[in-house]
Amino acid sequence: MNGNAVALVTGGSRGIGAATALRLAEDGFDVALTHVSGARAAAEVVGRIEALGRRGLAVRADAGAPEGPREAVEETVRAFGRLDVLVNNAGVGVLGPIDALGAADVDRVLGVNVRGAFLAAQAAAGHMGPGGRIVTIGSCMVQRVPGPGGTLYATSKAAMTGLTKALARELGGRGITANLVHPGPTDTDMNPADGPYADPQRALTALGRYGTPQEVAAMVSFLAGPDAAYVTGAEFSVDGGHAA
Repeated sequence: MNGNAVALVTGGSRGIGAATALRLAEDGFDVALTHVSGARAAAEVVGRIEALGRRGLAVRADAGAPEGPREAVEETVRAFGRLDVLVNNAGVGVLGPIDALGAADVDRVLGVNVRGAFLAAQAAAGHMGPGGRIVTIGSCMVQRVPGPGGTLYATSKAAMTGLTKALARELGGRGITANLVHPGPTDTDMNPADGPYADPQRALTALGRYGTPQEVAAMVSFLAGPDAAYVTGAEFSVDGGHAA
């Protein structure tokens, strides 16, 4: 990787985002990451990035705020001088029966998961040259919704398929790729492998286990790297066979 290459990981203070930020630092990127309220966790990730010999930056930015994604991109470019990789990872999930979801729930989930991802990609593309990468984190619920309660979340993540394919066409002529990663049940603070809902999720996978954030990060690493230069508009499942 070019020694000056820069990545921005939204929602990078914990879970899949933190694992991705650290993996990209291992790959030779300087890494900025956003957070909303996890300043301490974000600072810890930055410290680990710097311990790997790369520059790190924590940016407080709400992906659901109209200006949040653009401001995160601009702050990254001001600090590091360029942007080569965007990982659209920030997301929220509101689960529940469809008749229990209010307009505020819809606005928040679509605001972060859909509008936020679109605006971040739009802003990032303005700074990327040939070899730029946009990798978005989707969900296994795009391919298989195993039960009730996931209508709003699945809707928001399904929109990422359209975004990714359209970005691939929009930006391909400039040598910029766009791809989508669908994690399955993954052991994070939001969905721990020892939590009360873990066993049913584990049973839905072909491998019979939760994934790790590092396993998802490994796929992002591939898509952000030189070996994926001819891969764009594609979807990749890291779900233990959840959709099999």
